[in-house]
Amino acid sequence: MIMKDAAEVFDAYEAIRSRLPSMPSPGAGQDIDALTDIAETVDAFVFDAFGVLNVGDTPIPGAARRVAALRSMGKAVRVLSNAASYDRVAAFAKFTRLGIPLAEEELVTSRDATLLAMDARLWGVIAAPEDRLLDMPGPTLRLGDDRDAIDRAEGIVFLSSAGWTEARQQMLTDSLAARPRPVLIGNADLVAPRETGLSLEPGHFAQTLPAPDLRMFGKPFPDVYTLTRASLPGTPPSRIAMCGDTLHTDILGAAAERWQTVLVTRDGLFAGHDTRPFETRSGIVPDWRVARI
Repeated sequence: MIMKDAAEVFDAYEAIRSRLPSMPSPGAGQDIDALTDIAETVDAFVFDAFGVLNVGDTPIPGAARRVAALRSMGKAVRVLSNAASYDRVAAFAKFTRLGIPLAEEELVTSRDATLLAMDARLWGVIAAPEDRLLDMPGPTLRLGDDRDAIDRAEGIVFLSSAGWTEARQQMLTDSLAARPRPVLIGNADLVAPRETGLSLEPGHFAQTLPAPDLRMFGKPFPDVYTLTRASLPGTPPSRIAMCGDTLHTDILGAAAERWQTVLVTRDGLFAGHDTRPFETRSGIVPDWRVARI
């Protein structure tokens, strides 16, 4: 299932704006040529993955070289991703394939934050078919076309929309309406940029679930920023720069944490668009804009 374009995605995020963190004062919206232009003001660069380092499984040209150059300047590097489809072993392997091998402390994902929120109940997990769920902290049920399994689950964890269908969504909706239970959304994104277009992500499916006890994990929500800050002890928020391709997740979430913000425009959500009209409409204005990092 694919959303049409950036304008449709923008409108979808604006429709749920009341559920997102508040934006402090807008940034300056200054265009730069590369991240090295602002390196003197930044101690730690935090990168979104999709649309910044890669599009789907394809690396973005020059991203690996830029990350290496920033490391050589003594800058801390972190990847902060809402991709919850991979456990940490698979995630590290993916970034190695992209030419950006990461140290253990350099990767923070919404999946990490989600797992920390899981208690001892029996969780029904919506996951990618290839996800073996080896990192789950307790017993789980893999959810699919079996309504009985959905009904048996004592809570729901939504990690990936790969293979998720409208029929499955309806079964989940009906089950939760009959018996409300906690729901953990492991990826707050509405969409993700891929080679074939914009795929619908767990955050999209979360919007229609009848779940009063629903928690969203990933940007722009605070849990992942707390984990990232914990990996950067002694670094003031004002010396951290978030580099991402979306206004309502990457820029809004980081601005709410008082980090610097860099909107990356060429390959992600706003590819082919002038972002300034979207910034004006939303009031979410980054400190900096760059085509590629």
